[in-house]
Amino acid sequence: MRRQIIFSFCMVWLAACASSPATIVTPEPIVAAERAFAAYGYASGVKTSFTSYAAPDAIMFAPDPVNVHDYFSVQPDAPPDPARPHLVWWPLWAGISRSGDLGFTSGPYGFDEVRRGWYFTIWQKQPDGLWKWVLDAGVDADPAGAAGKDAAVDFLPVTEQGSADSGAALAQVKALEAAMATDVANGSPCAYAGSLAPEARLHSEGAPPGIGAETRKVALAARPARMILEPRGGGASAAGDLVWTWSEASWDAGGPGRGVIVRVWQKRKTGWAIVFDELVPRPAP
Repeated sequence: MRRQIIFSFCMVWLAACASSPATIVTPEPIVAAERAFAAYGYASGVKTSFTSYAAPDAIMFAPDPVNVHDYFSVQPDAPPDPARPHLVWWPLWAGISRSGDLGFTSGPYGFDEVRRGWYFTIWQKQPDGLWKWVLDAGVDADPAGAAGKDAAVDFLPVTEQGSADSGAALAQVKALEAAMATDVANGSPCAYAGSLAPEARLHSEGAPPGIGAETRKVALAARPARMILEPRGGGASAAGDLVWTWSEASWDAGGPGRGVIVRVWQKRKTGWAIVFDELVPRPAP
């Protein structure tokens, strides 16, 4: 009798588990955090909003790489002035790791109704469960054709692949980026061949976002053919499926220049693929 009761209980439990949908990971929490960040910025000003939503080690480029909290600690408080244009932005594209701890958003930014370019932000879930941004960057490019604030956000599909851990994922991507850096230094037109995912997006100063094959060619053509890349930092998801990096870039084409390249890699059945790549130029020192 006891065996029958236990057996019946197990069957009911297994049936319930089979009928329960698996947890689906989507970038929706990151999109919500980005929108809250933007709304808070509009209401409270750049300094307050950027530091409130930034992780302790968050960096931005102003124009040199700086810790956000260190940078704003010496900036004066500037509450929003109704007579002055407000910084505005909104997400139109987002992605997240399968472990639900790392992701990104991207979309247009500008001042009030005047659009200026495209931003890109890396987000990471903190130990307390809140989402904070760890890197913020963007390029000046005409976003006139971008959808409005209320438009649906496109999601990068979550991958089913992963690495042993975040350290292994970082090591794999670093090896790939070292090989790419050699190709870029030699001006190889095939530096990105085989590395870009079909959904990859490229941002270059003055060029429309490279979303399809043709616009990606335009975005790459807007960059110097030869660059020296020096890796500086990055991070990986706990599942080892999503990695972000940033590197210093320098070039001599058309006169000495410098900038920063930000990338996001996603692990797939065929290996690692770039899903986002951005070159942010910086003024000469």
